[in-house]
This record gives sequence, C-alpha cells and structure tokens, in this order.
Amino acid sequence: MYYDHLIKNGTLITPNDTFNADIYIKNGKIAAITNERLEGDAKEVTDASDKLVLPGFIDSHVHSRDGYNGAHYKEDFFHSSMAGAAGGITTILEMPNSNPAVYSADTLNMLVECITPKAHTDFGIWGLCLGDLNIDQLIPLKEAGVVGFKFFWGYAVDSDSYQLIYNYTEGMENVIPPPDQGEVYRIFRQVAKTGRILAIHAENFEIIKALTHEVKKSGDSGYRAMLRSRPPVTETTIIETAILIAKELGTRLHILHLAAGDGVDLIKAAQNAGLPVTGETCPHYLAFTDKDADRLGSLIKGYPPVRTQADQNRLWAGLNDGTLSSVCSDHAPHSYEEKQKCLWEAPAGTASIETMAPVLIDAVSKGKLTYNKLSEVMSANPAKLFGLYPRKGSLNIGSDADMVIIDPSAKYTFDQANMHSRIKLSPYHGMTFSGRIVQTVLRGMTVAKDGRLVSGPAGRFIRPD
Repeated sequence: MYYDHLIKNGTLITPNDTFNADIYIKNGKIAAITNERLEGDAKEVTDASDKLVLPGFIDSHVHSRDGYNGAHYKEDFFHSSMAGAAGGITTILEMPNSNPAVYSADTLNMLVECITPKAHTDFGIWGLCLGDLNIDQLIPLKEAGVVGFKFFWGYAVDSDSYQLIYNYTEGMENVIPPPDQGEVYRIFRQVAKTGRILAIHAENFEIIKALTHEVKKSGDSGYRAMLRSRPPVTETTIIETAILIAKELGTRLHILHLAAGDGVDLIKAAQNAGLPVTGETCPHYLAFTDKDADRLGSLIKGYPPVRTQADQNRLWAGLNDGTLSSVCSDHAPHSYEEKQKCLWEAPAGTASIETMAPVLIDAVSKGKLTYNKLSEVMSANPAKLFGLYPRKGSLNIGSDADMVIIDPSAKYTFDQANMHSRIKLSPYHGMTFSGRIVQTVLRGMTVAKDGRLVSGPAGRFIRPD
C-alpha cells in the first residue's frame, strides 16, 4: 500500500478521548488509525512526537470582504483563508454580506466561482435573509448548498446592492428599512421549512439608537460610555424574542457572537426546555474585558461590544458546560485608516481568524478549558451544527484528513507584522502565547507549517450533508 501521508507518534485529541496512534492518509481521507506500523510507504511523513493532533478547526463566522465587487482593500478570501490555514483552520464558513450579497442561488454560485481559486481552506457559505425581499429564495439557497441562513436583525439594506446599512435613519434615500416583526416572523417560518439553522445578530437597534443619542449628548466619549449605549439588554431582548418565535415555528436558532453573560442563561433555559437553540462566542469576548479598552483603543471595538469580567466569566462557564456550542472568530478586518479613527467613528471588527486558535490554546495552558473541549468547540460541534460531520471535524476512518498539529510546550510572542491577512493589525500584538500550531493539514496535504504557507490554494466548496 502506498499512502499519501503518514502522521506518526502523535497524541490524538478528540472531544472524548486522548490516545497515541499513527494516522495513515490515502486520497485525502483517513485510511487507518493504529498503533501498529502498516506495510507500505508514504509520500509525506510527519513525526508528531511530543505533539498533539486534533481535527482541523472550523471557523463558522468569517467576513472576508470578497465577491466581484468586494471591499478588497480590507481583505479578500485569498488572505483570509491563508490566515486561517496558518492558524489551524481547515474549513471556513463564509458570511453572506459579500458583494454581491448571497441572497439567491445565483449570487451563491457567483461567490463560489469568485473565491474558489483563492481558497487555502475548504469553505462553506451562509445565505442571507432580507425579509420579504428574498423570502422566496431561501429554499433554492438551501438546495444550492448554503450551510445556514444569517439574519442581521434590525439592519437596513441598500436597495440597489443589498449591502447592510449600519447607521440607518428614517428618510434615507435608496434604503430599505429594517424588517418589521411580521417580516421577522415570516423569515423564521420559511427557514424552518429548509431545516437549516437561522443565525441572528442579536442587538436591539431601537434601544441602541435611543441610548446612543443620550450618551453622545452627555459628551462622554470613552469606552464605558459606549457600553452604556449598548447594555446587555440590547442583546437579551432580541434573544428572548427570537427564542419565542423559534419555539412557535420549530426553527433551529443560533445566537451569533454572544457577548452578554445574561444571554447564556437564556440559551440554557431554552435548551432545558428542549428547544433547538444554540450559541457561539468569540475569542475577543473570552480574552478581553472593558478594562482593556484604554490600552487597545478602537481595536477593541466590535458589535456586540466586549463587556465586563463578570460577562466573560459566564461565557467561559457556558462554553465549558456545553450551553455554548462553539467559538468562532467573527473575522472582520478594516483598513488602518478606518481603525485609527476615534472610538465612536471607527468601524466595528478586526482581523481575528489567525489568532482565534492561539487564544484558546493559550487558555488551555491557563486551565480555562481542556484540549478535549477545544476539539469539541472548534471542530466537532461546528461540523455537527452545519451538517458537515463526520466528513469534517473528526478523526474517523473515512473522514477528510483535516488536522492541526500543536506543540503544547512552545511559547512565543505574537507579532502582527507576520499576519497573513491583508490588514496586519491585531489587538493581540505583543501578547505571549503558550502552545503553538506547528502544522495544518487539509485533506492530507500540509498547507501550513510553523506559521508559513507551504502550498498554494487547494480549497473546495463544501455543502452540508
């Protein structure tokens, strides 16, 4: 037998097991996992002695700014997927607010055509819910292969391009106002028919608008003032409403980028009631609190905002007890000039796909979670949520040979100059991490080693189920 790749002497980490074994790879799939040396040669041999081997990580929430009319000066899929591969990501689930937006089967196919030649990882794509504008397109989008549907609750859209309007005011020209509650109900009902997940950006923009006016009028421009304009209730009121509608209609509901600790309790209560409600959080909510704002300036800004230590503690608890199913980057780069603006004017988001896994690996060294839990929330759970398991997210015979190899004893200081994103700007610059990703393997091929890309784009579009 001639194998494509042999990974030997490693310690394999799955959500439920830790064991020593060799992995034999053939035709992009795991062919054997054994302690016995099999007969035959391998084209590539990796000695993983003293290393950990986990299923390749899945980043289920990425904004690569791509598409034929994308904001490429901020990012594109070539750079975001390259950064992902360097950071142990083997599958990216791309968000649908590209340009053109993914609101129909045709625009989905356009994005696949556009980004496939740039893909250093495998990728799936979300579909966009625009209310009555594209409610008739949701079932065709499901049939075309979207992993789920995203609804930007409370956002208006440009009537020509269907791009999101972040600071909507009444009377804007060529702008479609945010969907009303009737449209929201119809979105939930139609997505339920597809069987796919409906993921929501949970912020109450009516409350935010009122509080922002009050805070700005006071003249306070610091980060704590921004938190007063976006208190936890702006998340929880939307989460509560969404859970009630999902309960009524049987919609699979997923809460995106949870920042408020109170939201953990709402999700847990829904799960205890037997409802198909899940949630995710992001590394910046697990690594930073409001006390880091003075040091980081606008680099800390995201929506929902990074909150207090008490919120962070509850997010960690929810992750470890299974209430929160996964961690994702919410990778959303902006230019240097944009992020240098003052806190209120700078756009929300930052380049984070490359640092997501390092943040969590470092958290293992601090006792905040285990490597088994890391394998669960970064690999198995997102694969199961989006219909990709066991092809992705597992170390099983017949699964895609996607793996990340970690040296748990390594320590290093993160330098943003070495980032692979187009914009090399990170709130983690200068931070020291314990545990380092030393190799990323995609369908048996080594695509990144020691923080460097060693192959060209080889990613493929993947569909659920």
